[in-house]
Amino acid sequence: MNFSSKATSAKETSCLKISHTDPDIYSAITHRLLFHFSHTRPETQIVVICVGTDRSTGDSLGPLVGTALSRFHSPLFHLYGTLEEPVHAVNLEETLSLINERYSNPFVIGIDACLGHSTSVGCIQVVEGPLRPGAGVNKQLPPVGDIHLTGIVNVGGFMEYFVLQNTRLSLVMRLSDIIATSLYSALKQWNLHASSAATRE
Repeated sequence: MNFSSKATSAKETSCLKISHTDPDIYSAITHRLLFHFSHTRPETQIVVICVGTDRSTGDSLGPLVGTALSRFHSPLFHLYGTLEEPVHAVNLEETLSLINERYSNPFVIGIDACLGHSTSVGCIQVVEGPLRPGAGVNKQLPPVGDIHLTGIVNVGGFMEYFVLQNTRLSLVMRLSDIIATSLYSALKQWNLHASSAATRE
C-alpha cells in the first residue's frame, strides 16, 4: 500500500497516470509498458510481484491482479502474489530474497494498491522505479521493482487502515482487471517483438 503524492516535473516524463474511466486506458497502459520493456534485453526474464492482502478490501488489488494473471498460465513471466499465496508485509523480504536466488538480473514489475488525493481515486499509474510498499500505512518495507503499477483505490492522509477496510470492492476489481489485461497484452506484444528480432539476427 502506497501513498501517491503529486509528481514533480522531473518525474512526469516517466509516470503515466490515467483514470479508469478513460476509453483509451488499456492502450495507454500497454504502450507505456512496452516503452519500459524496450529498455530491456529480449532474453531478460520478467518477474511480476503483486503486493497486498485479501484481508483488506482496499489492499486486495495486488492479489487480485496476480490471480487474474495466473489464469493465463503464461511462460512469459514469473508471478508472485495471488489471493491464495499473497505477498505482503510478513513475507515480502523472503520473497525478494527467493527471487534474487532464482533469477539473474530479472526485470521486476511491482503492483500494489495506493492511497492518494480525492481527485486521483480510480486512477492507475505506471511509474519508472521501485514500488514503496507500506508507505501509505507507515510501514518500512523494501522497495520492489524496476517499474511499478499502482491503482489509487481511496483517499489517503487520515486513518489509512479504516479507509482501506471501507474501499469499494467494485473499484478495486475494475482496476485489477485493467492492470492484468493491459500487462498481459504488453507482455505478449513484447514477446512477439523479441522473437521476430531474434529471427532476423
